[in-house]
Formats: sequence, C-alpha cells, structure tokens
Amino acid sequence: MRPVPALLLVLAACATNPVTGRRELSLIGEQQEIAMGLEAAKSASAEMGVYPDSQLQRYVSALGMPLARASERPNLPWSFTVIDDPVVNAFALPGGPLFVTRGILAHVNSEAQLVSVLGHEIGHVTAKHSVSQMSRAQLTQGLFIGAMILRPELQQFGNLGSQALGLMFLKFGRDDETQADELGFRYMTNAQYDPAEMAEMFKTLDRTSGGGDQTPEWLSTHPNPGNRVTKTNERIAAWTRPAGPLKVNRDPFLQRLDGMVYGEDPRQGFFQQAAFLHPTLKFRFDFPAGWRTQNSAQQVAGMSTAQDALIVLSGATGSPQQALSQFLGQQGIQSSGATNTTINGLPAATAQFAVQTQQATLGGYVTFVQLDGTTYRLLAYTDQSKVGSYDRAFRASLGSFQRLTDPQALNVKPNRLRLVQVRSATTLAQFQQQYPSVIPIEQLALINGVDASTGTFPSGAWVKRVVAQ
Repeated sequence: MRPVPALLLVLAACATNPVTGRRELSLIGEQQEIAMGLEAAKSASAEMGVYPDSQLQRYVSALGMPLARASERPNLPWSFTVIDDPVVNAFALPGGPLFVTRGILAHVNSEAQLVSVLGHEIGHVTAKHSVSQMSRAQLTQGLFIGAMILRPELQQFGNLGSQALGLMFLKFGRDDETQADELGFRYMTNAQYDPAEMAEMFKTLDRTSGGGDQTPEWLSTHPNPGNRVTKTNERIAAWTRPAGPLKVNRDPFLQRLDGMVYGEDPRQGFFQQAAFLHPTLKFRFDFPAGWRTQNSAQQVAGMSTAQDALIVLSGATGSPQQALSQFLGQQGIQSSGATNTTINGLPAATAQFAVQTQQATLGGYVTFVQLDGTTYRLLAYTDQSKVGSYDRAFRASLGSFQRLTDPQALNVKPNRLRLVQVRSATTLAQFQQQYPSVIPIEQLALINGVDASTGTFPSGAWVKRVVAQ
C-alpha cells in the first residue's frame, strides 16, 4: 500500500469553522473536544475550588446561557462557573465549560460588563480557538499542549496541577483575540446590552495592569490585540443601534457582590513565612525556609529554590497505616523503613521510597498522619541522587505537622466586599475618608472602575468598599 502524502492527511483533517464558514485544520472532532473540556473542567473545579455561593453561581449561569444558546454552537454542553480565586481571570475550555473568578467579578461594575467578558470567552469556544491550537500542536509536535508549572519529571509524580488544566493556559494569538472580541461584541449587542460597557471593562483591566496590582491573569493569558478600547469604540460607531433602551444593570449586579470574599481567603489556608496554617482544618505545617510555595483547593506544595525537590501535602483515605500500605503497593515503588509512629502526638505511618519514572529515579519520604479523623499525605521527594542533600529538610518538614492552637490564626476571617449608597455626589477620596476600606485607595479605584485621582460617584450610586469581618 502506498503511503498517504502528509498534505492529504492534513486536508482529510480539515473541518468547517462554525463562525467563519471556512475550512481549517482540525485533528480533534467535536465529541473529543467536548470530552476533553469536561475532563479539564472537573480538574479546574477541583484544583481551584468553586466559590460557595449558589445564588451567584446561578446568576452568572443565567447570564451566560442565553448568549451561548444564541451562538453558532448552541448545542454544546455549556456551563458557567465562578471559581474561588482572587486572581483577575476568566477562561474557556474546549467544548463549552467557562469559568470566571471572584477576582474578576470584584472588578466588574455592571451586568453588561460581565456579559462582555462571558461573550468574549464564548467566542473562543464557538470559533474553536483551542481546537485549532491543539491541532497545530499535534501536527508539529505530535502531542497536546500542557502548561506545566513544575519540571515535568517532578510534576508527573507529584500531581501539582494536571495536564487537563494546561488547557486553561493556552495562549491565543492576536487574530484569535480580535475575533473573540468581535464575537463578544456581537453576542452582547444581540442580547440588547450596551457595548459601551465592554469598553469600560477594558479600561478597568488596563488600569489593573498598570495601577500597582499585578497584571490580571485575564490580560496575561489573553494578549492585547492593540488598543481594545479604541477597537470597541470603532465597532460601536459602525454598529446600527436598535430601537429601545440598552441593558446595563449596574445596581442589580453590584448588589449580587455584597458580602463576596475579596482577596485571599485565609480560611482556606495561609502562609506565615514558611509555615502553612489552615484554620478550618486546624493544622500547621512548615516548609523549608526560602522554598516557593503554593496553596490550592486540593493540596499545598513547596518547591526548592533549585527547583529540584518538592514537598506536597494533600488528603488521603483510610487510616495512616492503610494509606501507607496502599501507597507502597503501587507498581514500581520500592520502600524501606516503613513504620507506625506518632508526629506531635498524632497517629502516623511513614516510609522512605524510590520510584522509576520515564525521566529519572525519584526518591524521598512519604508520611500519612491523622488529625480529627482526617488522614493527610505528606510527600517529600527529589532525584534519588539528591535525597541525601535534602534529607534533613525533608525530615524536619514532615515532622512539623501538628494541631493548630493559636487562637488568632484559628479565628482569622477573610476580607469582604460591602456596598455603600452615597447620598450626594462624592469623590473617591471623600468616600475613602468617610467609609474606610482595608485596601489602599488605588485598589479601591480599580474595583470601582474609576480613576484614583479624579474618580467621583453621583448621588445615589452604590460604591464598593472592602472591610474586615
């Protein structure tokens, strides 16, 4: 049988783009796209955590669903989820799952602004931008794109994040971003929302990127295709405005945010230098000084300054002895020194282990410890040749797990957004003086979508502030 030329394989893998109607490379069918997106959505929800406000979740979904159902791909299994993350971000996964963080919601100031964000993300899905990227990656590299935040040989075993979550870090090019903006504009105007609010949303995000905060994730993972405010205003100028009023819905939207957690939620764990304290689960765990640490909904981890060793704390099932037996029973794991013990008065089981991965032989310690009926896995590992150099740090960290007893740490509360209705025209500076916030005035300006030096609020306006509980 004669080999099929590569060009014919590419042509056979072409499909019609539902937005443009043009034929384009697509090595991933719609059912595979949906399956990948659903799997990645499970990982995103588990790793990042879903914000526990069912009313807010339903509200965001009720805004997004009509836009998606009226798009070029209405029959996808669309979903809209608010993630419990303070970072300013929104992202879409292949096949329909969309996510917005409470961090970006804190910077949104009308329903129309939120709809512009949702419409933009829907546009990435309807135009199949992720599918196109992954198809190109398969063709040129023979593999799917996975955004890894740790070295692959360590992440494969340590599970700090997943390859499915790599889908949310796909970076779209200038053309994709411009198209998603155009589609978002179309979707929101078709739904009778005022597109001027899209320009206001871009202004807020631009202020956030240059106003002292870190660059919002929504901009860093969505490269700015030129001046988006100008582009939006050009679209408005060319747009035929329909008869009747356009929706903005500022006040009803803001009232949905009253009481929302702002910034990091210490109830989900927080760091005091190298110590990790979890007031809800009532434990303390110390990482080696100077290590880079990260807390997520499923685990907390630290990576050495040389990026060649990891310590990961996560949940486990069964008693410490059962969990250790199950861990050591995995194929390829060699162990020594398994023993039942106690750590700071808590029942525990520990062992030294080694495992061969595709890239290297890893070695280290695993400890399972139980507190208040919950078993935790403490995993410390590096390349087998370096276990000796990290031995003291590993042992000290794994031996630090203990019950948290500090009343101040146990009772810590998150900051929250609160709304105030001003009774007369008020400048931002006057508002901050009359209703002090626990954040600087520059951040207060950002979340209210105004300039820090010239911002004013008309009489009767609802204004966000941030207060300690």
